[in-house]
Amino acid sequence: MLQIEVKDVYKSFKDVQAVRGVSLAIQPGEFVALLGPNGAGKTTMVEMMEGLRKPDSGEILIQGKNWKKHERELRKIIGLSLQETRFAEKLSIRETLRLFAGFFDLGNERVNEVIALTGLESKQKSYVGTLSGGQRQRLALAVALLNTPQVLFLDEPTTGLDPHSRLDLWNILRLLKEKGNTTLILTTHYMEEAESLCDHIIIMDEGKILREGKLEDLLDEESHNLDELFINLTGKTLSEVPTLIP
Repeated sequence: MLQIEVKDVYKSFKDVQAVRGVSLAIQPGEFVALLGPNGAGKTTMVEMMEGLRKPDSGEILIQGKNWKKHERELRKIIGLSLQETRFAEKLSIRETLRLFAGFFDLGNERVNEVIALTGLESKQKSYVGTLSGGQRQRLALAVALLNTPQVLFLDEPTTGLDPHSRLDLWNILRLLKEKGNTTLILTTHYMEEAESLCDHIIIMDEGKILREGKLEDLLDEESHNLDELFINLTGKTLSEVPTLIP
């Protein structure tokens, strides 16, 4: 069974078509990068897969289930970290994780596991308000991993981080990939992030999928790397177009 199946999905906001007839299939354990310039519709597409928005038409299935009939079941198997994840500044890392663990009836054992996995042991008693950008992103990832999700959605998780913090986050995700129990859908503005972490690349623009597949299968004589492929397909860089579509 496919982990995620998207069938001819459309979504509009007033007179802007954000997603136009997108279909895709994601296998269990696959790490997928969804790339596109600002306004391409990728965030809208991910939010529909996450159950945060409803498509105007088409169908989205996760393990053969849809959000309309199986929301409670699907919430148990997905984890997500949004680009602007915010936590209570006056709670410590451990207190924050215990709070979210309670939503899944999880105890201290799982909290300890995700603290170790995300390398937050030395900071677990620190207040959220004192954390650096990289530490906040690791906390957001720890929260997303609490319920041992089968499907993990990360929306630009390393935007604004220094190179060292970005590499730390990559190493955590590589550990998850090695275990093979998690399917990752990643949106990112860093080509090297997609190349380093993901098996499958999807490039969107103007609400449509332009090209998808394994990176080595997408490259050709005109596109020797992912940057060149992206520019040749879209005529844009990732940060060139202003955000018009949510």
